[in-house]
Amino acid sequence: MAMFTTGILVLTSPLNTLPLRIAPVLSSAAQLVERTLYVHLHPGLILGGGNQPRPVFIPPVVDLSTIISRLYSNAADVCGHLDVRVLLTNVRAQSATSSGTTIPNGPFPRPQSLSHSPDVVLTDFPLQNPGQSNQVMQCLQSYTGHCYVCSPGLPSVLLHPQLMMLQETEDALKEPEGEAEPLETYSDVVVGGTFDRLHGAHKTLLNISCLLANRRFLIGVCDKAMLKKKVLKELVEPYSVRVQRLQEFLQEIKPSLQVEIVPLDDPYGVSVVDPLLQCIVVSEETRKGGEAVNRKRIENGLPALILHEIQLLKDAHHTETEEEKISSSSLRSRLLGTLLTPPKDTSHLAQLPYVIGLTGGSGSGKSSIARRLEALGAVRVDCDKLGHEVYQPDTTAHHRVLKEFGSDLLNDDKTINRRALGRKVFGNKERLKALTDIVWPEIALLVKNIISQAREEGKQVCVLDAAVLLEAGWTDMTHEVWVTIIPEEEAVIRITERDGVTTEDALRRLQSQWSNSQRVERANVVLSTLWEPEVTQKQVLKAWELLQERIKQRTKGDVSF
Repeated sequence: MAMFTTGILVLTSPLNTLPLRIAPVLSSAAQLVERTLYVHLHPGLILGGGNQPRPVFIPPVVDLSTIISRLYSNAADVCGHLDVRVLLTNVRAQSATSSGTTIPNGPFPRPQSLSHSPDVVLTDFPLQNPGQSNQVMQCLQSYTGHCYVCSPGLPSVLLHPQLMMLQETEDALKEPEGEAEPLETYSDVVVGGTFDRLHGAHKTLLNISCLLANRRFLIGVCDKAMLKKKVLKELVEPYSVRVQRLQEFLQEIKPSLQVEIVPLDDPYGVSVVDPLLQCIVVSEETRKGGEAVNRKRIENGLPALILHEIQLLKDAHHTETEEEKISSSSLRSRLLGTLLTPPKDTSHLAQLPYVIGLTGGSGSGKSSIARRLEALGAVRVDCDKLGHEVYQPDTTAHHRVLKEFGSDLLNDDKTINRRALGRKVFGNKERLKALTDIVWPEIALLVKNIISQAREEGKQVCVLDAAVLLEAGWTDMTHEVWVTIIPEEEAVIRITERDGVTTEDALRRLQSQWSNSQRVERANVVLSTLWEPEVTQKQVLKAWELLQERIKQRTKGDVSF
């Protein structure tokens, strides 16, 4: 069957049997949908009966909260490639529906627009009589079109035939349906978090918060100071991007809610001063933070918030260096070695050798990665070594440096005293620029010669191991820029141990260089040597294998990557 980009899954099973069906239903849906899967819950919906069913409000109950968690947890396990979104437009507490305004047409006075237009509707509805298949599918199309803006003639698929094997298990486990336990809801609900690259755990938190909130949903999003301790903080999406994605997600999930998103620059934010808040949603991991918020609120003369705790989602695919829970830090670590941004136009360069510009701050492990790439077959161009060569007697740079900075720099053997030269330019930006304007172009000429030689020898890849790759403007010689990063505190430890300098000297050295964030902004690929050597090796192997695929595409004439 043809694949569809976006689908809506209408779940009709009773809440007490739905948990067993979620994983197989999602697995079946993933065989048909490849990007976005919206989930619409209507337990007990009858399709294909005498009358065309209409959407109705369903009350928030504890079982519904459990189902939402199970949906996102199972989605992460069985269809991680799908952007699954559980829609709650038709979920509303009785108090909310009878508190003033009447809604004559139920939860959908008009069809709701979704950011991704659905091109198929799926359901788990159990078909009792195969002869009713067409009637049920037409009924499903009409029902879905009443709820959401869909294209005319939306294809429909009944997943139930693929779920028949579950029937006996369900019948054996089925218990008599009692009165569902209502879920306590609140006028105003608050949460806080980073919300980097929205994943299943974020969506669970957001969905359950929407389930709990009747009027307003306040979200504090970590910014600036609150990002300093994050793993691979340089790969955290910009604040504006995270906010935009939150707004889009929440507008679809529960458009009736008043959503407010504010920057979070300390652990408390507005949660300790907003008198209208009633509930804060936390996990086992963040419960202490919620308790700290309440202590602050009491100090400020405000009532404590109800702490609603949700379970963390387990990550079935985590590695030894990643957290057991689904987390943004794990997702960021999986980006290492992958192509983060497409290469710039390099039509002015020869196709081969494919030139990688590798850079990073002091102590970042840049040269160790260059050596690993060399072991895999790349030609390593050591720009630091070339920097020493250009100072040799009888070279252009040698003569120009003496002319610019004085012959008193000469050693007895006619070489330049690099330490004395360093003292002349230290702390003087103009004099330093005068020096780099002499030296950097000469190093670039040597680099070009090595690349030309590699081309003549039929080499496929060159790696420029260059600490000043970006500062010197050498990226015009490269097809891609690769950057190696580690946290500043780790870099300080490495520099002091390696070079025998003080912590203060190490910090000064790092602060005189470009920051990790500045480098990452210009990177196509990012790597990190923060963990054990074998973890670095896996990153490098992944980066190398993906690079080979890009080179293969390029040599075939497909440069779109």
